[in-house]
Amino acid sequence: MRVYEQKLRWKRILFIVALCIGSFSLWYTNKLVKKLATEEEKKVLLWANATKQLINANESTDINFLLDIIKDNTTIPVILVDNENNIIANRNLDSLRINDNNYLQKQLVLMKSEHEPIRILYDEMHQKYNYLYYRNSIILNQLKLYPLYQLSIIALFVLVAYLAFSYARRSEQNQVWVGMSKETAHQLGTPISSLNGWLNLLRDKDTTNKETILNEFEKDIKRLELITERFSKIGSVPVLSAIRINDVIQKAVDYLKSRTSSQVEYEVVANDQDALAMVNVPLFDWVVENICKNAIDAMSGKGKITIVILTEADKVYIDIQDTGKGIPPAKRKTVFKPGYTTKKRGWGLGLSLAKRIIEDYHNGKIFVKSSIVDKGTTFRIILKGGETE
Repeated sequence: MRVYEQKLRWKRILFIVALCIGSFSLWYTNKLVKKLATEEEKKVLLWANATKQLINANESTDINFLLDIIKDNTTIPVILVDNENNIIANRNLDSLRINDNNYLQKQLVLMKSEHEPIRILYDEMHQKYNYLYYRNSIILNQLKLYPLYQLSIIALFVLVAYLAFSYARRSEQNQVWVGMSKETAHQLGTPISSLNGWLNLLRDKDTTNKETILNEFEKDIKRLELITERFSKIGSVPVLSAIRINDVIQKAVDYLKSRTSSQVEYEVVANDQDALAMVNVPLFDWVVENICKNAIDAMSGKGKITIVILTEADKVYIDIQDTGKGIPPAKRKTVFKPGYTTKKRGWGLGLSLAKRIIEDYHNGKIFVKSSIVDKGTTFRIILKGGETE
């Protein structure tokens, strides 16, 4: 339930963050729109004053300067009318339709709905005015709509990303479930087959070495108990104890020796035979098995596996070397991902499980220390050292 609660909490957090981003975008864009609208209003007032001075110009008036101010407006649509609402002049409208009176009247109605006109007194004696109407520029109108476009694109991107990640997550989960079920079957297959063989021998009335068979029965039952314990610890917090790491690794190697080709050579080297490490034996034993099995596959069942144990301060370093085909540099970051495998019938879960067990359950590290194509690979495991009581 905690997983689903955390998932729901993260969804809410992401929604709130997205809402904050959208609100900030709207607020900031609205601020820019208001600022640009103020600037455009100032520009129109300047244009109106220049027009007024041009109308009332005398010999001392700098007409060229006033004309420059009027020409400077290249974005804001304006229409100048007289006191009887007759159109005198226009600027920045559709150049192909400026002679169409219906078009100009429609534009005038739109301008009247947007802004109050600017009065330009041109006959003081008779108090006659011209009226300057204007609309927001195309840039200002586009800027007003920009937040909506922006939010739409963000929402679309988030939706596509969510669907893509959900699909990828479901695919990975399916891969893990399939891999776990096959791994379970694989783990149980060997002892079950062995038990069936011993059972058939017991049914043979002529069997004389029943004591030996019962001992083998006990070994296989213990193996089944170990497998059950391993899988029961996946998903829970295992207890770590200070254990002689050399003994754990040697036991795992001895188990592998009896079940692999005689053409595979094993060697365990330790600078301190009594070195302690904080481990959960059933799970760590599983890691060693998975890496060694992966190495055997990489060597095609023929070569050497060397396990070097080094202690330094409060850390224990374990290097597992093989003489296999190596890992290309581009693949070194993906070898621990679920589904990665070089076998035609593999399910690619061994190294993924190893990484989870070491990093999540032992608070250690596991990585590809070195790898040379066609010469071999070295995996390094770093564990916390243990202290004697």
